[in-house]
Amino acid sequence: MNEIKPQDLHGILGLGKTQFEILYRLSQLLNRVTYPDSLIEEALDLVVAAIHAERGLFVRWEEAENRFSIIAARNVNREKITDLSEFSSGILQKVIAEKQPCVYHNVQSDPQFSQFESVLLHSIQSVVGVPIVYRGQIWGVILADSRENRQEFTEENLVFLDFFSNLVSLALDKIIRFEELERENQILRNRLQAAQPLPDMIGESAPMRLLAALIQRVARTDATVLILGESGTGKELAAHAIHKLSARAKNPYLAQFCGSIPDTLLESELFGYKKGAFTGAAADKKGLFEVAGGGTFFLDEIGDVSLALQAKLLRVLQNQEIIRLGDTKAMKVNVRIITATNQDLKQLVQKGKFREDLFYRLNVFPITLPPLRDRREDIPLLAQFFIRKYAGRDVALHPEALKKLHQHPWPGNVRQLENALQRALILCDGDKLLPEHLIPEDAEANDPKTFKGSLKELEKQLLLSRLEKFNGNRTRVAQSLGVSVRWVQLKLKEWDS
Repeated sequence: MNEIKPQDLHGILGLGKTQFEILYRLSQLLNRVTYPDSLIEEALDLVVAAIHAERGLFVRWEEAENRFSIIAARNVNREKITDLSEFSSGILQKVIAEKQPCVYHNVQSDPQFSQFESVLLHSIQSVVGVPIVYRGQIWGVILADSRENRQEFTEENLVFLDFFSNLVSLALDKIIRFEELERENQILRNRLQAAQPLPDMIGESAPMRLLAALIQRVARTDATVLILGESGTGKELAAHAIHKLSARAKNPYLAQFCGSIPDTLLESELFGYKKGAFTGAAADKKGLFEVAGGGTFFLDEIGDVSLALQAKLLRVLQNQEIIRLGDTKAMKVNVRIITATNQDLKQLVQKGKFREDLFYRLNVFPITLPPLRDRREDIPLLAQFFIRKYAGRDVALHPEALKKLHQHPWPGNVRQLENALQRALILCDGDKLLPEHLIPEDAEANDPKTFKGSLKELEKQLLLSRLEKFNGNRTRVAQSLGVSVRWVQLKLKEWDS
């Protein structure tokens, strides 16, 4: 800390009433129990006013890197200055070199200062600066300047500014300890959150730990999230986990599947409609965006939405407002939007099937869910969970059965594993699941050598398997099988009859 010498007492006693009052207010600021982000700015505003300066600067001196970092900078109108280059680094260096309070007038005509680019560029005339000393070392500098030849920058002002630097020095211990505790607390919170399991999501593998860390972090924000991943990886579970961990958790969570739904029906579900908007609209109806007010709305398979509806979704994301069908008045909504798809949206953009501006609005924070084949170490945990869920009794998993689960490719991911275990429990009469009980549906459908049913049954099982894989999206099922959508519809109708 700077020391007050006996010869300085005359200067201290010469401080005016206003400056003593400001020093008292500054001491109150620096002795607060907690330090808001605006504390240094408040203090700097008081300093600028006390010495009739035009601007004030508070910088940290990084000696090892020979540079200054701005903590706060203000002008006489209490406006923030963010560019350190607006101030003279040469004068800051001079305060550091002399290690004592300095006041300079007519710096434009002084050869030792006029060489500094910022002095000329910003027409600086008068400067007063004091070093901040912490534990015997210069910690930073407080500087005030003016574009006029400020005769108010007197020795009295210098004493005042020196007093302020002493107050800052006394408070630095507390400020630094507080910052260190805040930093340690944030690190511990991040570690704890990364270690915490996700709601309703099972897995302890490295990919799942990384996923947990991402979800924990983004859940604390209101950012739009795009969840990517293959069918069956748990995209809706991830969306629900984000909601449950967010500040919106007590408000509604709604989900809407967007695949293979007619445009008009999907639009009326999302946006609602006014009475008389179309035949059958006998009364006003709220859309899901309204119902989810204050909460989270999850749109699954966003890649299947038509271009016309995409334009309306863009309006929601840009302006947080909707227009009901049959209405002309826009309505504000407060909802966080999470979307998901197993398609490559960038490719859809290139093909003109998805709006580029909507893609960038949705892609604020993308999260990719790992397929089950990349997290095989989670299979025992998942198997135990599904057995407990569906068995209704104690059922063990034979080691060879577990080995079979590990070796299977699981193209349908966790959903396919769940189905396989549920089917195995139906086939199992005892208290142990054996390898022969495990018949993944794609193994039967894709391997004619082991399939014992008829050709019609093989065709049906293959089609149902693809419908499950693509979440009921008939267009994508037809594409994967090389047939028409009409063929898929006729087959389903035939089996229902």
